[in-house]
Amino acid sequence: MIAEWSARLYLTFEDERTRPARDLVAQIPLEAARRVVDLGCGPGNSTEILAARYPEADVIGIDSSPDMLAAARRRMPHTSFIQADVRTYRLPEPADVILANAVLNWMPDHRTLFPRLVSQLSDGGVLAIQLPDNLSEPVHETLRAMAEGAWARQLSAVPRARIPLLRPEEYYDLLSPIAGKVEMWRTVYCHPLADHAALMEWMRGGGGLQPYLDALAPAERPDFLAAYEERLARVYPRRADGRVLLYFPRLFIVVLR
Repeated sequence: MIAEWSARLYLTFEDERTRPARDLVAQIPLEAARRVVDLGCGPGNSTEILAARYPEADVIGIDSSPDMLAAARRRMPHTSFIQADVRTYRLPEPADVILANAVLNWMPDHRTLFPRLVSQLSDGGVLAIQLPDNLSEPVHETLRAMAEGAWARQLSAVPRARIPLLRPEEYYDLLSPIAGKVEMWRTVYCHPLADHAALMEWMRGGGGLQPYLDALAPAERPDFLAAYEERLARVYPRRADGRVLLYFPRLFIVVLR
């Protein structure tokens, strides 16, 4: 995982980043819930959606980032937020809903992690997962090409922060034997961004770019960012209104225990 998240950068594109959580929560097949948990709650934007869907529930947000949790507490001062490692944290009691929006893609060993999360659901509970599935998109391919090319000396040791996903059928075979029902779908969001500088801000806020910047000396970063922006301009041409269009595929999984 990346060293630290910035709530400010993440929330620069709050509407775009919240839309998948809103779409996911709308598909949770429970009319009422007593206890709901937002794993990897970030700055509380997804927690807010959960609380609105289940106003009578005990809502808990969990995240490892102090900066994200500080933003979440400012946003929802009467909600419980816990700093913990999502990979190892175990709920003190079963939850009716566990939301994991754009967080498990940073975690290894999904074959162990996903069943462990299902086991923490109450009978009839729901695990709702959204996984960014965009590692083959040009924003990421360009970074990898730069790390293997002119910047290889400085970036050869950059760890792969994002975890390649399993195939949908692998997730289904993993989850269906321990669930009453598994629903999956894949959506490609098309986000109009102001320009290529905004596209780079998106990558910094989403965690894809920051590990590369952290590996560079401060004096090297401006040249790297300029080179990255130049390459992005080639693969993301401006549209008719002058904006650039970011394609962002996401995989959704809803598990009913």
